[in-house]
Amino acid sequence: MIGAIAIVIVVVLAGVLTYYYVYHPSSSSGGSSPVLEAGGFTMGQLVTFVYNGTNTFVCTPSIQSLYPANATAAAAAAKTGCEVGAANQSAVPQVPEWILVPAFLGLSIFGVSALGADSTGYPTTNGTTVLTECGGGGSAAGCEDHPTYLYSPFFTQVEDHQGLSMGYGGLPLGVLPTPAHDHLINTPTTYPNVYWGTITVLVLDPNILPDRSTGQCTAVVHSNLTNPTGNCLTSLTALNQAFTTCSSSVVAYNTVLNNPIWKTLISLGVSPCAQVVVPGDITIPQVDNNLNGNLYIPFAVQPGLPSSFPG
Repeated sequence: MIGAIAIVIVVVLAGVLTYYYVYHPSSSSGGSSPVLEAGGFTMGQLVTFVYNGTNTFVCTPSIQSLYPANATAAAAAAKTGCEVGAANQSAVPQVPEWILVPAFLGLSIFGVSALGADSTGYPTTNGTTVLTECGGGGSAAGCEDHPTYLYSPFFTQVEDHQGLSMGYGGLPLGVLPTPAHDHLINTPTTYPNVYWGTITVLVLDPNILPDRSTGQCTAVVHSNLTNPTGNCLTSLTALNQAFTTCSSSVVAYNTVLNNPIWKTLISLGVSPCAQVVVPGDITIPQVDNNLNGNLYIPFAVQPGLPSSFPG
């Protein structure tokens, strides 16, 4: 009887410790945020991501192996090991996560005040702050366990389109702070601690970026679509629909903003009215499965809004 009680105590204690150290947000992380959590969306629901700790992310394989004989990539690798643009689909056992980058907000997404971000690292539009789930990398609004910088061949193309021969702020070409973003997954609202792979999505229609605290989308610019917010990006189904949808709101908004990201995409052959662009993907099965970065971040998923919002 005593032995059975001891076993029960051990099992319960193990469960409590697992919850506290793996699932329960820490009260202090040593990083820019007071708790190790961020928000996300899955199947139309709000969820909380609970991270393992600071700097537990993995970036593999190396930038050099993904871009061999590329002098720009080699220079970038001296600053960061993390990139968006290529991936080894089997490098790490993972579950896919779609990173929703509000590319319609232009260069302010990189969290730098000189590029239009607010003082905490959130992007802005016409002087108004847009509260994404994560601000720019390295800023006060940046999320825990995210790299400060990323290398991307697309960043290089944007800089080339701007006539720049050097990277911003003395960084190598193609290296910029991790852009502000929201998170989308396609699992139940409760999910165990695993590594999550990266599929970056460039969102070009402001009408379909969800509010991080409500999951609702607002029609902020006129659209030719009957339902301008119909593809609100809180589910993979909505992302798939947005991937094949054009809206006049994209042209209207990005033209007024004179958005260099949008203009670069058009110069590369992307439709001016595309609601979203997934770099490297041309079919929906690719959108659903093909990683386009070497970044993997471990976290568990819990239902509901993060306690850190609306801070």
